[in-house]
Amino acid sequence: MRVALKLAYIGTEFHGSQIQPNIETVEGELFKALRNLGIIESPKSANYTCAGRTDAGVHALEQVVAFDTDKPNLAIPRIINSELPPAIWTWAHAEVPRSFDARRDAVSRHYRYVMTGKEYDISRIREASKLLLGTHDFENFSRTNGEKSTVRTIERINARVDGDLTKIDVVGNSFLWNMVRKIVTALSMIGKGVRDNDWLLQMLNPDIYEEGIEPAPAYGLTLLKVNYDEKIEWIEDNYSIRRAGDQNQKHILRHRVMAEVLEELISHK
Repeated sequence: MRVALKLAYIGTEFHGSQIQPNIETVEGELFKALRNLGIIESPKSANYTCAGRTDAGVHALEQVVAFDTDKPNLAIPRIINSELPPAIWTWAHAEVPRSFDARRDAVSRHYRYVMTGKEYDISRIREASKLLLGTHDFENFSRTNGEKSTVRTIERINARVDGDLTKIDVVGNSFLWNMVRKIVTALSMIGKGVRDNDWLLQMLNPDIYEEGIEPAPAYGLTLLKVNYDEKIEWIEDNYSIRRAGDQNQKHILRHRVMAEVLEELISHK
């Protein structure tokens, strides 16, 4: 049977999602759990696929992976989670066709970037984001990683202010390495009035204009959802969702306390 999983993780302590030798990654922990449980022997023999790589420090709510297994009764979230560290958890599974490829069959990915501060002109960001919609060459918004083409299609960008935060949602067919984070950098520069829409149009024409910009910090980016044309009958594990919520509530409280401690440390009072 071929099984697909929805995987969530806090990327802070991992060197990205893709397995790499001698460093902690999300896939490294997942493969270890699946092997320990006897669900797969190896990613290659199980025809493992993943919807997409995320950089070091980037998070995910709905990363999708798929693999073949002869023990589908064990390939369920609450069992797999027993072998995963608290920062990674699965929360839904589904039986999928043998031909299902989590990456190639995905039709779009939805990312959200959260940044602090109210110094951005949200109307400028929204106006500039319209220029990014459609199909463009995003070479100036990526780190080259051997891709044959840097042309990508963006379907939607939404920007909004939420209290002291600015949130930018980006939906596209696929993304280049650092592409979303560099788009956020460009939009934030325009939102601060440092650059304008004419500059952004130049950035979309790498044949005649080239400029390197730094990606926004990884900790603000989350892969929210991966969309597929075919209907997948996901079975959500409420116990796993509730348990992850309880665990992460502890993280939230800790970070709130740490934020207050750091404020006190720099206040010199």
